[in-house]
Amino acid sequence: MGATDAAEALRWWVRAGVEATLDETPHDRFAESSGAEQRLGPNAPGSAREPSTAPETASPARQSGGGKPPEAAEIAARALAEAATDLETLRSVMADFDGCALKRTATQLVFADGVPGSKVMFVGEAPGGDEDRIGRPFVGRAGQLLDRMLGAVGLDRRSVYIANVVPWRPPGNRTPTLQETQACLPFIRRQIDLADPEILVCLGGSAVQTLLGVQGGITRVRGSWFDYKRDSGPPIRALAMFHPAYLLRQPAQKRLAWADMRALAAALKTGPSSQR
Repeated sequence: MGATDAAEALRWWVRAGVEATLDETPHDRFAESSGAEQRLGPNAPGSAREPSTAPETASPARQSGGGKPPEAAEIAARALAEAATDLETLRSVMADFDGCALKRTATQLVFADGVPGSKVMFVGEAPGGDEDRIGRPFVGRAGQLLDRMLGAVGLDRRSVYIANVVPWRPPGNRTPTLQETQACLPFIRRQIDLADPEILVCLGGSAVQTLLGVQGGITRVRGSWFDYKRDSGPPIRALAMFHPAYLLRQPAQKRLAWADMRALAAALKTGPSSQR
């Protein structure tokens, strides 16, 4: 292929929505999927046809739920999360976990940024392309806006802790499926427990619904305070806010986000009863 043809092919892929390469060598995923189905037989359930990278004799720390039905993956994730006694151990077991299919298409695990033990923890939905490439949450355009929002109330990444419900980037930045979210939910719940913030800020409707169980659009519940019921210990005050990515698409809503940030700052100054 000549240089002109290669450049035109690259432009076609960009127009088709391809943003990054996952490997230096191309893979025929259709052939791989077909081969796996033939090995397992035609009657195997769809989730079981996915190849598992964990050997049958893997140690408990590496038993990941890969290739199992969704509920089995969630059970395996919960066991691994509960066994993690600190954030570094949790990061390690999450890196080994194969129960979420997103791991196979993401570049790397996007675990957290900021300082564990901070008074405020922000949780978004899932990493985007920049986060997937760099390995830290909220580092793209939405993350830059979040930094400005933090700075406007005297905060920065050295005074907060940041994570996502799902730690691997969905292809094309699509919304994670319910199966993907449920497989990762035990990990973010354990991460919140270990980070132990005084205030949990849920960014966007997906994080609000997943962590707080609040139904309805984010426009209706943003600015509201809730109790996040943790797996152990007293509940954590939680604030629902717009996701910065939404604010980039709807800049007129920034005035509401500013009101929410001011409420967060007031809560930090006045203590546990400030949101009532």
